[in-house]
Amino acid sequence: MASKIVIVIVFILDLIAVGLAIAAEQRRSVGTVVTDKEKTYEYCVYGTDIATSYGAGAFALLFISQVIIMAASRCFCCGKSLNPGGSRACAILLFLLCWVFFLIAEICLLAASIRNAYHTKYRKMWNIETRPSCEVIRKGVFAAGAAFTLFTAIVSQFYYVCYSRARDAYQNPSY
Repeated sequence: MASKIVIVIVFILDLIAVGLAIAAEQRRSVGTVVTDKEKTYEYCVYGTDIATSYGAGAFALLFISQVIIMAASRCFCCGKSLNPGGSRACAILLFLLCWVFFLIAEICLLAASIRNAYHTKYRKMWNIETRPSCEVIRKGVFAAGAAFTLFTAIVSQFYYVCYSRARDAYQNPSY
């Protein structure tokens, strides 16, 4: 039987990670062009960087929950054999899907956090026609990370339950 403690801990970590990723999307940096007092140059001013911290926190919590699930299931490949059948096949499929969703979520969260922390220091002094580029992270990258974090949470829970069923069925055969 699947450990309820593992399921609850992983669920809480994943839920907090999703919340942090959504908060990061809401609080991502916005850049505005400002002219100095003498009106000789323009530069970029950015809002708060709290979204970077939220994204990094979501990244870390998702990573920790994945490590817990993989340690509890011995990363599917180590440990005792599993009973052939539907639970094992389902566990294999969910294991692969869990890793795909996890990698996509981690890439989105890490890339968004890094890009959100990057601020251009470009100043315009000589060229009057073009304004400085105050590029910020594209809207929706943290949201994509949050969505894939949620997918990872759901699939990893089902993976662990299917893995536990197949493991228990092999250790306690029905015949």
